[in-house]
Amino acid sequence: NPFVVQAVAPDGQVVLRSLSITRGAVEGTVEASFDFSQGDQGWDAGFADLPSDAGDDYELESGLRDLPSELDEDGTGYLLQSHNRSDDVFMYLTRKLTAEDGIVAGREYRVSFTIKFASNAPSGAVGIGGAPGEAVALKAGASGVEPRAEEVDGYDRLNVDKGNNSEGGTAASVVGNIANGLEPEDGETSVPYVSLTREHTHTATVTADEEGNLWLIVGTDSGFEGLTAIYFQSIDVTLTPVTAAS
Repeated sequence: NPFVVQAVAPDGQVVLRSLSITRGAVEGTVEASFDFSQGDQGWDAGFADLPSDAGDDYELESGLRDLPSELDEDGTGYLLQSHNRSDDVFMYLTRKLTAEDGIVAGREYRVSFTIKFASNAPSGAVGIGGAPGEAVALKAGASGVEPRAEEVDGYDRLNVDKGNNSEGGTAASVVGNIANGLEPEDGETSVPYVSLTREHTHTATVTADEEGNLWLIVGTDSGFEGLTAIYFQSIDVTLTPVTAAS
């Protein structure tokens, strides 16, 4: 098993300070921990369900950034930001796992997540098109095909099934929303950032391709026609075999 360094965060939660991919209690289980205070950890960002020629009005931004000061936490998070002018923007992170990580070609897996992220979307607010918190669905899943945005009739569409808005798909199912529990003042659509942790088991199974590859996907599907900016802090994943390798 690879060497893993553990540390205790200010909130008392034990976190992994480096990537660890290990065999679990169930034979063939693969566990992966990604802490974005240690870098991008091999994750890539993308945007879909918006015009292929989307300009500055969409305020697209992604990458490692210092965490917001109100979190009172040191380090970086993986920022995803967009202004949802198409009323449908999906912004996402993907991460490839391979046979070197323990993935077996042709094997079917059940995928479970623990996702920590920071949100400034209040609870119970009213926004254009939908609430800034409750109308933004957090989704997570996996695919045996690399998720990527492809141009279709002038729009970038994801090539795997992530569902639409509050509905999930075979590649990404709904974890919940990004409302952070703080009540807004009248008319506010953003409040101070709060760190949230969500547990999720993807509703569909995923089958690795013939080379032993599969791709994790985590993102948000927005019905709020305003600015959404969240910071992913860590993503832990467990892939449990459902079938033996073909």
